[in-house]
Amino acid sequence: MTELLRRNLIPLIVATALFMENMDATVLATSLPAIAKDLSVNPINLKLALTTYLLALAVFIPASGWMADRFGAKNVFRAAMVVFAIGSIACALSTGLVTLVAARVLQGMGGAMMTPVGRLIVLRTIPRAEIIGAIAWLSIPALIGPVVGPPLGGFITTYFNWRWIFWINIPVALLGLVLITRFIPDVREDAPSSFDLRGFLLIGPGLSLFLTGVTLMGVGLATPQTIGVITLLGAALLAAYVWHAMRVSEPLIDLNLLKIPTYRAGVIGGFLFRVGLGAGPFLLPLLFQAGFGLTAFQSGMLTFATGIGALFMKTQVATILGRFGFRRVLLINAVVSSLFALLPAVFTIDTPALMIILLFLAGGLSRSLQFTSLNTLAYADIPPELLSRATSFAAVCQNLSGSVGVTIAAIGLELVQKVEGGNAIEASHFPPVFLLIAAISASSVLIFMRLSKSAGASLLPTEAMKAAEPAKDAARLSEPL
Repeated sequence: MTELLRRNLIPLIVATALFMENMDATVLATSLPAIAKDLSVNPINLKLALTTYLLALAVFIPASGWMADRFGAKNVFRAAMVVFAIGSIACALSTGLVTLVAARVLQGMGGAMMTPVGRLIVLRTIPRAEIIGAIAWLSIPALIGPVVGPPLGGFITTYFNWRWIFWINIPVALLGLVLITRFIPDVREDAPSSFDLRGFLLIGPGLSLFLTGVTLMGVGLATPQTIGVITLLGAALLAAYVWHAMRVSEPLIDLNLLKIPTYRAGVIGGFLFRVGLGAGPFLLPLLFQAGFGLTAFQSGMLTFATGIGALFMKTQVATILGRFGFRRVLLINAVVSSLFALLPAVFTIDTPALMIILLFLAGGLSRSLQFTSLNTLAYADIPPELLSRATSFAAVCQNLSGSVGVTIAAIGLELVQKVEGGNAIEASHFPPVFLLIAAISASSVLIFMRLSKSAGASLLPTEAMKAAEPAKDAARLSEPL
């Protein structure tokens, strides 16, 4: 394999998995109102189909780094794609909310290994100086999902049947399996660390119980007392994991990584940013379909513009970061992205479709710049031997943020609905919720403000930025949090 082929083809193949996941999520979000009608459930309650998938990711991702080191990233990546495809088939065959949620959990088990292990493959095979370009290549096919997903999901749901949205994953998975087998190298650690079983038994059930409790709020599937017990028990297990992780040398999720400023900003700042932005795919189809009375296809033809903006921005990220640096981009763009997340609050049924599309297009540009910057900065100062732990930790936080964002949006929508009265979802219920999620995303600037001006300089393409102030963050592992 030539050097050029290696640098471009590996990220593109890995992105096959991201394409499946992103397209699946956006197609499903667009189709939620129609699925709710078919299964005779409250559309808000179908947040379970989104959050349980993210919950499964959060539970199983912690073990992904160790499994890649132990069994080989190629083998784990390939097996994960098979599990995700089987889960997709189960979703297509589901007959009710319970079976759909169970099938989404199976999908989540596969997805838990695909994304972090795929990113690990790229980080271990691409030179550090070319990481920004590799992450951009990695993201481009993944962003086709959000572009194709909304109109495709709306078209399938409006003119065929929502079950077909899961069947489209199967040919993508088959293509991915062929490409992985042919081109992906089997990267692994020569001496993998021992598996932190005690840590897994704490953090897995802890995340599962805590997120289950939070997700059940307002759904009416359990009593408030039961929900309280589940949530508190999960929180207690997570607290016990923190105590455990600070006392062992090789924890499953290494909290000491947060002592690295660039990693801390990428993970914690990224968590806050994604909590707000992650609620959009849940709220917007409900606003357009339940609030404005549009069809699923009409809704998808509006929201797909976000993906187009994101797709275009991937070709410009390296230039922008090289010109302005990570700190300035993250600070300014967090505010800009949050303002775009707020704009749907002023949409009405009379807002011109072209204006909505143009605003989503611009919002996609801003959001893509922020996501790529965060995903790249997080690994700027991670030693090679800690990459597997770093990718697992970051992936857990990313998927937790999505689950928390959807849950906050759903609870906010339910509260506004109760205050205003009535059982149906109306357009007037949405503006306060969009304001809330935008404020959460904007709060990420408090984390980015603590970055040095030279943060991530070793990854930037301009020599001036590299020479400005060499990063010393990796040496700060011994600093207190």
